[in-house]
Amino acid sequence: MSVFDHRLNRPFSAGQVQKKVETYEYHDYPHYLRIRCSGMEVLAVAQFSCDVLIVGGGGGALRAAIAAKERCPESDVLLVSKGVLGQSGVTATACSDRMAFHATLPHTPPGKADNWRFHAEDIYRIGGQVSDWDLAEILAKESAAAYDYLDELGVPFVKEGLVPKQFATDGSEYPRACYTGPRTAVEIERHLLKRFRALGIRVLEHVMVAELIREGSKIIGALAIDERVREDSAGEEDGFIVPIAAKTVILATGGAGLIYKNNVFPAGMSGDGYVLAYEAGAELVNLEFIQIGVASLKTKLNLSGSLLRAVPRLVDETGTEFLASYFPPGTNPAVLHDYIFRKGASWPVSFEHDTRLIDLAISRRMREGHRVFLDYSHNPEQFDFGHLPERDRAGYAEEMVADFGAEARQASPLARLQEINPASVSWLKEHGINLMAGDKVEVAACGQHFQGGVKIGPNGESTLPGLYAVGEAAGGQHGANRPGGNALLDSQVFGKIAGEAAARESRGIIRASIPAEVVTSFRHEMERLSRNQGERPDSRLSVRDARKGLQEIVDASVGVVRTEAGLRRGLAELEKLRNKGMTLAGLPYTLGLETRNMFTVAEMVMRAALERNESRGPHLRFSDEDSDVPLPRLDPEWQRYLVLYRKEGEMVVEGRAPIKSGCDRD
Repeated sequence: MSVFDHRLNRPFSAGQVQKKVETYEYHDYPHYLRIRCSGMEVLAVAQFSCDVLIVGGGGGALRAAIAAKERCPESDVLLVSKGVLGQSGVTATACSDRMAFHATLPHTPPGKADNWRFHAEDIYRIGGQVSDWDLAEILAKESAAAYDYLDELGVPFVKEGLVPKQFATDGSEYPRACYTGPRTAVEIERHLLKRFRALGIRVLEHVMVAELIREGSKIIGALAIDERVREDSAGEEDGFIVPIAAKTVILATGGAGLIYKNNVFPAGMSGDGYVLAYEAGAELVNLEFIQIGVASLKTKLNLSGSLLRAVPRLVDETGTEFLASYFPPGTNPAVLHDYIFRKGASWPVSFEHDTRLIDLAISRRMREGHRVFLDYSHNPEQFDFGHLPERDRAGYAEEMVADFGAEARQASPLARLQEINPASVSWLKEHGINLMAGDKVEVAACGQHFQGGVKIGPNGESTLPGLYAVGEAAGGQHGANRPGGNALLDSQVFGKIAGEAAARESRGIIRASIPAEVVTSFRHEMERLSRNQGERPDSRLSVRDARKGLQEIVDASVGVVRTEAGLRRGLAELEKLRNKGMTLAGLPYTLGLETRNMFTVAEMVMRAALERNESRGPHLRFSDEDSDVPLPRLDPEWQRYLVLYRKEGEMVVEGRAPIKSGCDRD
């Protein structure tokens, strides 16, 4: 590896480096060196090099790294993560009612030789026919192998004997969801991490990749920044730039949930991968489709499944039940209770499910200035368990883990929740919400999953040579919606495929170095970011205020309710806010970089949402904000996805027909 002068970002010549080279240890990191040059000691940084660079630290990133190393043991694989592996990102922190890993296994109904086709058709159908059929086919065909790999690693899937138990998730025709419990994703991350470490794969933690570097049309590496070192040899505060030369790059950075004020994403999910790919020249797709659902603001727990099938009260801060106010006058209370029950199985808001009325009611109540809660201590007005439709009661019976009797079942939502999911009561108590003591769960319609991302092909490859994407960073494999549990599956299937493909491709490439002038230019960009002047020096916002303003704009314009006027207003407000500029005021460069990325992603989402003048999946377009009925879904004219890319410095949104080859549909 070559050595760069930290202050000037230029290589040291061999003659400059004296015999005594001493490793500079900072939090046990090996890439900072004390170099004594010409009688002077300076702090320097190594320019890293690798065959496969993986950006991210979740399940998709780990699977890609493992696959690259297993496929090509001689490959030099480097994973770069903004946080600590196993403690940051979505996979390591996600929790829900029964978190699912969707897979078609030999015993999965209907038990035919081509079982995978039913799975692929569900992906394509639920996605609203705006995804690529060939990618849906790959996901379905490879799901059993993905499950088997995790099972061999020791992920403790719930089984009956040797056969994993499976249940049906949102919209799926057959039960395919494997699970360990509410922490299925956490278990997957934990066992992948064991394998990752056993393979001895290199990793840099607390390092943010800020820019991809091209040579012609080919990616040759990246520039990253490490905030842990804040002093140079002159004692000046500064971020530390880490150049990384790479033959191939895999983006596994997750979604951009932080653009929403209300979201269930952990820290750091600012859409870095989307912006890295966009600025490097790759295409993105389906960014208007963002799953939004009812979740706990305090714990970020998705309140799906049994948590809604217990039929709690929906109340505001005054204790007033408000749901009936957003339904037609005279609606039978039993109908409202059925909506709440069914919402458990159609958790993300979707045009295709009438339970969207629950999300709309919550969203509008909050827009009127109220807070919203789920109350498990008392039944909703006029609730009678016996008046629920037979399908609801039959589904409830299948979910029961204890039978407390009809009287207890009628007593309260808490009693019902203890009958069908007592673990959720314990989990909430552990996280500060004691339902047994009468605590209510404050909720909102929260951003939960980005359906689109960097447009990929069958090998996880982007439209830019040398660049791949997996998991929530990728797009095209899912459309407007996805079967519940397919996100975890996606990260494992395309993580493996992209890791192997990137390793194979790297074999035939001669590694290029990151030019010194590129590093110098990036340093100047970081300096401009730290003292951005904006329109006027006194108009600048702190980076935290800029982020807060952006989130308010996004929530208002691309939340549950979307209108042409609201989207145009949101774009104008976003540009005005961006033009004010922001100042770091001593805060980390990474916070500024993340916020800059959030502005770009917010614009992408708004422009795509504005272009799609119909309703489909979680994209609900209304004629105006007071309308109760969303615009219709327009088939077949809108059975196309929106591809987004950069051309001559401008953001372009272009409609295209998805790949349908091999699909039985028209």
